[in-house]
Amino acid sequence: MPRIYTRTGDDGDTGLVDGSRTTKADPRVDLYGEVDELNSVLGLALASTTDADEIAELRDALSRIQVELFELGALLADPVRCERLVAGTGDDHAVDGAALEPVIDALEAPLSPLKAFILPGGEPMAAALHLARTVCRRAERKAVGLRREGTAMPESVLVYLNRLSDLLFVAARHANHAAGREDVLWSGRRTES
Repeated sequence: MPRIYTRTGDDGDTGLVDGSRTTKADPRVDLYGEVDELNSVLGLALASTTDADEIAELRDALSRIQVELFELGALLADPVRCERLVAGTGDDHAVDGAALEPVIDALEAPLSPLKAFILPGGEPMAAALHLARTVCRRAERKAVGLRREGTAMPESVLVYLNRLSDLLFVAARHANHAAGREDVLWSGRRTES
């Protein structure tokens, strides 16, 4: 049986999909590490709830997104594929932000309109989804930074991460709603008396 450890990264380097090696501190490696962390937090969200009918659609959507995030990580670990996509010579359907929009709409349909900012919390699943949203926003910021620094970063990656963070916000609200919990509203700045 092959072993999980290879010892090839003991010096702080790692391999990319195209066969090249780079430091584990490379911003590209950091970005796909953020995507991996996001995927793990979604796993936590899925593990923190039951298979109740009220959230079946949400569970299905999150499970599909986990697969998409794995595909996104593979894309980000492949500089050659990213360059082809940016140049318009590649055909890639790993991530599609527009495909998330009907999911957002469906999850948002039963929710009351927001009239205030909400604080992360509520049901364990909702809290985990709020955490996922913040990890997603961090990944998005890193992707934008890489692109602005000249790294080949497909626009589809930026759109997907932006739309996914919206979906995760709505998903957290949906999880609370399905459990009969109110969103935790922010009531403004508190003052000391």
